[in-house]
Amino acid sequence: MKVKLPIVLMTMLMISACQQAYFNTMEKLGIPKQDILVDRVEDARDSQVETQEQFKSALERFTEVVDFDGGDLEKQYKALNDEYEKSEKNAKEVKERIEAVESVAEALFEEWEDELDEYSSSKYRSIKQRELEEARTRYNGLIKAMRKAESKIPPVLAAFKDQVLFLKHSLNAQAVASLKSELTSVRADVSRLVREMQKSIDASNAYIESLSR
Repeated sequence: MKVKLPIVLMTMLMISACQQAYFNTMEKLGIPKQDILVDRVEDARDSQVETQEQFKSALERFTEVVDFDGGDLEKQYKALNDEYEKSEKNAKEVKERIEAVESVAEALFEEWEDELDEYSSSKYRSIKQRELEEARTRYNGLIKAMRKAESKIPPVLAAFKDQVLFLKHSLNAQAVASLKSELTSVRADVSRLVREMQKSIDASNAYIESLSR
């Protein structure tokens, strides 16, 4: 009887196989996994910089809506909705960029670990083992900072979505007034997000610099 693998597991295996094929192809072209890792860390960092600015922009738009005092409220709503959609897109990109970093890092460390068994010299093996442990420690610090920053996105995104949905069919001064009580909380959430993003960005820059030495 043939055992059927769950669809999720099959998908993961296919993705893993495609990734490995990609890494193998790049190495044949003279581009090692470490170079790919640096590129992906840079991409993740740049994505977080853009996300920082986007959420600041969304907060400014929300503040303008809350401070609304006459004019075209529907136009204000559409602008807020646009900011929300851009923020949602940025959040998805940050997640994908971090996952891309993780995939190449896992492949790099697995390869490094396998190569340790190929040494006949215990001296050289010990040196490379120590280098591997140090590299993993640096990487773990980086990915922890990235994931922590990413974890601050959903609460802010959820708050913006609530505001957009609330205003969608209630474009009036009373609806806007009811959002004022949320402004302080949203500002605090965005501030936390921006701070954690900056820590992650700084960690990315430090990590890239460490690999360039």
